[in-house]
Amino acid sequence: MTALTKAPAVDGFTQDDFNVFQLQGLEERMAAIQSRIQPKFRAIGQLLAADLTARAGNDMYLHIARHARRKVNPPKDTWLAICSNKRGYKAHPHFQLGLFDDHLFIWLAFIYEVPNKAGIGAAFLNRLDDVIETVPSSYMISLDHMKKDAIAAGGMTRQDWTDALTRFRDVQKAELLIGRHIQADDKLLRDGDALLEFAASTYETLMPLYRLANG
Repeated sequence: MTALTKAPAVDGFTQDDFNVFQLQGLEERMAAIQSRIQPKFRAIGQLLAADLTARAGNDMYLHIARHARRKVNPPKDTWLAICSNKRGYKAHPHFQLGLFDDHLFIWLAFIYEVPNKAGIGAAFLNRLDDVIETVPSSYMISLDHMKKDAIAAGGMTRQDWTDALTRFRDVQKAELLIGRHIQADDKLLRDGDALLEFAASTYETLMPLYRLANG
């Protein structure tokens, strides 16, 4: 982790951070997200963006979810995203780190707004064996970034991978997220430096898929 070697210490996440999602009302929850969680996202995200810049060989930019479109319902999760575009991340393959109320997620994300989903899906299907080999069995696969639902890669057959990637390629709203979950009570989350290394190593493992998607 060369870009992290001399990184300043960062704060981890505590149960109080996850309790933010128990607050009722949009304004109350957003105020807590902005005051408690986003400063941690900024500190961790800046270091991860620097590390990813070194690994990707081009500038990678930090974005922090604003939830600006929400007018009534408070967000059920929140996240940072890192991608090669300075203006926005949703239309690009990107790396995420974020929280639901019961776990932290670390993703390489391809959401439905990526315009080249069909090309990325085809590239992954053409290199299916390489894709499967790249993803450790303990990593999680999600097909919808709005939901907590995910399955361990080790529980997926080759046909499961084929079906998921074919759907991602062919269905406009289909998504693909690959990465790791850490439960809210895991001690790793309390140690910001350890979490930073864990996230960076996850992104390092997934970098071949990021490169393939951008090839």
